[in-house]
Amino acid sequence: MGAPPAGTEPDPGVPAAAGSRSGKPLLSLALAAMMEEVQAHSGAVYLLAADEPVLEMSVTAGLPRAFAAPWERVGLSAPIPVAEAARERRLVWVGGEEDMARRYPRIAVVLPYAFALAALPVATADTLYGAVYVTWPGAHPTVLSDRERESLTSACDRLAVRLERVARENRPLRTEPDLLAAAPPSGVAGTFGTVEAARMVGRLPYGLVSLDLHGRVAFANGAAAELLGVHVDDLLGTQPWVSVPWLNDPMYEDRYRAALLSQHVTSFVALRPPGDWLSFRMYPSTTGLTTRISRARAVAEMVGATPRADSAPAHRLVTISQVLSLAGALTEAVGVQDVVQLVADEVAPSVGSQAVVVLGSRGGRLHVLGHRGYEEPRTVERFDGLPLAERTPGTHVLNTGVPAFFESRQQLVRLYPNRHDASDGFAAWAYLPLIASGRPVGTCVLAYAEPHAFPADERAVLTSLGGLIAQALERAVLYDAKNQLAHGLQAALLPRSLAPPSGIEAAARYLPAMHGMEIGGDFYDLVPTLPLAAAVIGDVQGHNVTAAGLMGQIRTGVRAFTSVGQAPEEVMRSTNRLLIDSGAELFASCLYLRLDPERGRAVMARAGHPPPLLRRPDGRVRVLDLAGGPLLGIDSGATYPTTEVSLAPGSVLALYTDGLVESPGVDIEDALVGLGELLSENGDQPLDRLADTLVRHSAAAQERVDDVAVLLLRAEADG
Repeated sequence: MGAPPAGTEPDPGVPAAAGSRSGKPLLSLALAAMMEEVQAHSGAVYLLAADEPVLEMSVTAGLPRAFAAPWERVGLSAPIPVAEAARERRLVWVGGEEDMARRYPRIAVVLPYAFALAALPVATADTLYGAVYVTWPGAHPTVLSDRERESLTSACDRLAVRLERVARENRPLRTEPDLLAAAPPSGVAGTFGTVEAARMVGRLPYGLVSLDLHGRVAFANGAAAELLGVHVDDLLGTQPWVSVPWLNDPMYEDRYRAALLSQHVTSFVALRPPGDWLSFRMYPSTTGLTTRISRARAVAEMVGATPRADSAPAHRLVTISQVLSLAGALTEAVGVQDVVQLVADEVAPSVGSQAVVVLGSRGGRLHVLGHRGYEEPRTVERFDGLPLAERTPGTHVLNTGVPAFFESRQQLVRLYPNRHDASDGFAAWAYLPLIASGRPVGTCVLAYAEPHAFPADERAVLTSLGGLIAQALERAVLYDAKNQLAHGLQAALLPRSLAPPSGIEAAARYLPAMHGMEIGGDFYDLVPTLPLAAAVIGDVQGHNVTAAGLMGQIRTGVRAFTSVGQAPEEVMRSTNRLLIDSGAELFASCLYLRLDPERGRAVMARAGHPPPLLRRPDGRVRVLDLAGGPLLGIDSGATYPTTEVSLAPGSVLALYTDGLVESPGVDIEDALVGLGELLSENGDQPLDRLADTLVRHSAAAQERVDDVAVLLLRAEADG
């Protein structure tokens, strides 16, 4: 993938037209000055793409661009420092390896090395132009100093002003080369000294190899060539993990990267067939590395060494880095729409695609699961319902399991003259079969605005990504199906509607916990028996199908015991025995009340349940201190005394489960006070709106670790 264009700034005093033809590099000079001011090790400038919310790497400095290859193009919504800095218009500081792993695990997976990083937006008050990041070796303090912060911020502000001037004057932008550290001066020894130095190094009994920043061999003495088993002439200008067959493993390139990024001495041991262990020790600087090679004598050095030398050559580390980074993103997807969004936000920008369609396979047909980047939805609709037997690119790759790449519109039309995508406004396509657990689950279509060549390494990356997307999609489909099942079961066990008696209004809400199966044992009900009515709310221990099934039995039992005319305390005793006799070994809290709207009274019995709140017509709220007994399911002989409460016209009774008021780090008394204030301030609202307000704004409901059920009852005012 080529680097996006970068800006140039004209020499002061030169007319604009002349400056646009031969100006000084703008981005690279600004980046170099910024890094020198704060003694940073490496950095890069990103520019915001003109027509999409994507940051494109324009120029890098200090280290090869390949180190940041997975982030060559990143979406503004990506959870990485440079995108966060641009998106939130603020400086983002990452103080070291542990900080990176905690806050940005995707980067830590790809670059698990000791270094610090600062990312800043390049923006004026009105316009975002891009972002910058700079890095320091691992020895940098974990806190960014005030001087460094001020220097970086000022430099980015100056760069933004220059880019604003370039845009205002409509001057062209041109590509700027990346900046690598210059080689050190040759010194005063002259030719004779250089020759003598080479002779001295050549006499050493151990190998010495000099690597530049790209990992290429610039010098090797005779001992190094002998130990590696490769002639010096065959080493020069190559990377050791390429020119030495038994070093062709990503681990060794990883050690080189670790040394350069952290600027720490790094070592490893490797097996030279058939049985010679060699020790490699890398001494890094800002211009490259010096590697010392010797025979490994200590057996301890060999513990956990390299893979077998006869193993097949591995993929290049850059390719692995890209796949690992995007794999980390896909593991965060939960539902199908999460997968579609992540493919659009993370995968498509990283490979230069401008649009994506994710298709699922069901019932012998393709179905559109989601798409992004298409202006006309009708262009996507033609995918929906396609029989797998029909000859199209999407069905063909799914049936064969082989991806298809079309570098131009002409190529697609030639292969599929009767059914093609040439009318969708794009010029190149990648069709990736989504195969998970040996089973086809769909097709991912990546579309490109311009003709796009797909070299072998890019095809390998896309093919690997197709497998990762397939696994994420398979998990997401199962998750969505499980959610639908859970919601259906929960809905079947709770009342579809409430039928309050005359003189009473009622409203109820149920919210599952934010984690787990999204099904639980919270329940509520309103039993419209004559002349009185009964209401109940409860919470069975657990968040699973067993708890939900037991909740259904309890609710049915309460209805039955109420219908035969049992008093509130008898209903609670009977329900307690029912739970114990079921043998479920689960407990339940419960609050049961018998309503008498004509007399304005309610008789309540409580079994270990949170106390209800009563809002009087004047807005005052109090917590009802009710008599009660133990949780249901503990003691077969337990009794449940009752309490009679007055319900004046216009008063509101709030029944709830503990998920509404209990959350980690929140005192239960404070939560009840907050709930009471909400009820007091909003109690005159329509009951449905009041129920929404309570579950939305309760402190515990913001991070629900438990199910939440709420049942509100209002005594209607006279007249």
